[in-house]
Amino acid sequence: MRSSVILHLVAAAAAHYTFVARDTGTGLSLLTISGPASIPDQWTTPPLNRALASFSIETAFFEEYLGNVSYPNTLSLNLFQNLKERGAAPQVRIGGITADSTTWNPSQDVGLYNYINASGALINTTLGPSFWNSVKLLPESTRIVMTLDLESLNYTGALDMAKAAWTGLGPDIISRFEIGNEPDEYPLDFDAQNYTALWKPWSVNISNALDISYPEFQIGATVKDPLWPYNTSQARAQFDCVSALAAGANDGHTVKTCSEHTYQYSVCDPTRAAVATLPNLVNHTRLAGYLDLWQPRIHSVRSQLGSDAFVIGEFNSVSCSGRDNVSNTFGQAMWLLDTTLYAASINISRVYVHQGGPLALQSTTQLNHGGLSFYNLWYPVDNTNGPIQVFPAYSAYVFVSDLIGDSMSLQTVNIFPGRQVNGSSITTADGDPSAGQFSIYGYWDHSNADYPAKLAILNLEIYNSTATYSRPNVTVDFSAYLSYPGQVVTARTMTAPGTDIKDANMTTWAGQTFTTGVAEGELLEEYITSGQIDVAASSAVLITLQNGNVYS
Repeated sequence: MRSSVILHLVAAAAAHYTFVARDTGTGLSLLTISGPASIPDQWTTPPLNRALASFSIETAFFEEYLGNVSYPNTLSLNLFQNLKERGAAPQVRIGGITADSTTWNPSQDVGLYNYINASGALINTTLGPSFWNSVKLLPESTRIVMTLDLESLNYTGALDMAKAAWTGLGPDIISRFEIGNEPDEYPLDFDAQNYTALWKPWSVNISNALDISYPEFQIGATVKDPLWPYNTSQARAQFDCVSALAAGANDGHTVKTCSEHTYQYSVCDPTRAAVATLPNLVNHTRLAGYLDLWQPRIHSVRSQLGSDAFVIGEFNSVSCSGRDNVSNTFGQAMWLLDTTLYAASINISRVYVHQGGPLALQSTTQLNHGGLSFYNLWYPVDNTNGPIQVFPAYSAYVFVSDLIGDSMSLQTVNIFPGRQVNGSSITTADGDPSAGQFSIYGYWDHSNADYPAKLAILNLEIYNSTATYSRPNVTVDFSAYLSYPGQVVTARTMTAPGTDIKDANMTTWAGQTFTTGVAEGELLEEYITSGQIDVAASSAVLITLQNGNVYS
């Protein structure tokens, strides 16, 4: 038995006066979250968007994922349907870098055609009328974000695509239009002012042409990380959603949401590739510190456009298509789960995990070439990077779907490690004895705000399947959150034999695997009356304390 000491975290209200017991070495042995159990006054979010965990699919690869009416991709459709049946259909953004080289061809026989030159570079993409039938293969009630070409500076082309999408899909399917992908990376040297000079009239004129009298556009889609400190002249001069709104982009009242893109690591060049490692990725302190850079922008956008207005419209772990043995491992599942839950806790409404493939014209120094991306949640077709398969990270989205379920009123706060007074994540130096290896989120329903409905507990400690020592675990005492002593709660676990595992058939959520897109195996649910649970290294647990809609 390991010796332990008691530490008292005097942090912000969201930390709930957490007591932590740990051994005198490197790992935690006991973590006690001591409440209070009622919904916190500070740092609590509005009700979570049921499509919190959504997708972005590269335009040029869309039919590789969904197939077409004649040859639908059964694996992809099963995986999307599985998520919908647990709560709500994820939104799907059709976009990415190839959206800015995609045009509409009304006489084209096929739904999607990619022109690839002799050197193997994808030059452009054209869509035809049957493309919208491929989109309609997605589960009923799936909403679409459609990205239009801005980089070509061809308004007529963007209008033609918008008209075709509006006719082919209609307002019940299209959630928003987006004009341009990552315009802060264009060779056009855009800033907030010259971007707004184009974006505002385009959004107004397209709205008028489609007879849309309400905000139907998503602004931004920028990708450069915010500068810090955020209140310097250099940071304020950055081109982003906030500066575009300040330049008058919404003077035509067309903006519904703001989107920015996040890639925590990259293999676009050797310098950044050197730090794109599994230990760096699977760490709550690094993850939260990265997303915290966006908090000033989130606050500004929400104050101008509403509580549901800020989204991460494209994200993944490692830009330029991920990294083998990092982005396709169970470690990516842990990172994706923590990223999604932490993003929600800082008032990001939805996150769209990107799916696609390496593009020859994206970077001349990138690590990856050809095939589909290593960070994809599954491969819908055989490709040079591997056969048709589902990766461990898909289970993270199943976790989120079960967590939210049918609730329209679930609110969240990061309980551990909590927040500093200024709202940023608590770092190791500021009182996280787990050194970024643990995070806990609480979820309250309006119907019973005295006690949480659910807890999500993540142990991010790296444990590889090749390890020659026993798998560590942490005992989490959550008894202060029970409505009465001995209350029966249920627990479902996301786990794999190790952080390094790349096979979905070795990754389980509540005992089940999803290699064919549907749940296989017996559903395993633990019933607990002690108010304590052991959480193994590199695993995550969903505790349900109140009667709720948990999929079974």
